[in-house]
Amino acid sequence: MRHILAALLLFAIAVATPMVTYAQSTSAATDKPFAIEYYYKTKWGHADEFLKLFRKNHYPVLKKEAEMGRITKVWMDQPRYHTTEDGRWDFRVTIVFKNATVANEPFDEAALQKQMYPDQDTFQHEEQRRFEILDAHWDLPVKTVDLDARP
Repeated sequence: MRHILAALLLFAIAVATPMVTYAQSTSAATDKPFAIEYYYKTKWGHADEFLKLFRKNHYPVLKKEAEMGRITKVWMDQPRYHTTEDGRWDFRVTIVFKNATVANEPFDEAALQKQMYPDQDTFQHEEQRRFEILDAHWDLPVKTVDLDARP
């Protein structure tokens, strides 16, 4: 009986040790900023309309989230030249969240939008239009690679 209890105790310690290590490394990782790139490919001739609607309706929400501390930085890039159609994107919005937990936890953005845009009919119509004029949209979490770090 003692051997069984000893074996169970050793098993419990062996199982718990990696969990503690994982929890510590996860905790450390959640303190780091977490970036996501959002790509938008508009239908031909609609890039200006998309940008106008983005600036009017979505960018102010992102700025409000930055004021709340969820987002530390947000910016938009646009290619200077064109690429092949299959690799084309028109806008890349990079959002740096406070950490990965904040980026992935549930957040009631709709409540914030209702607070900021009392005319919800117009807001919803314009947001629907912003996505109607897209050919594609994708999100890509990214990490920075420290090229000077030793492997």
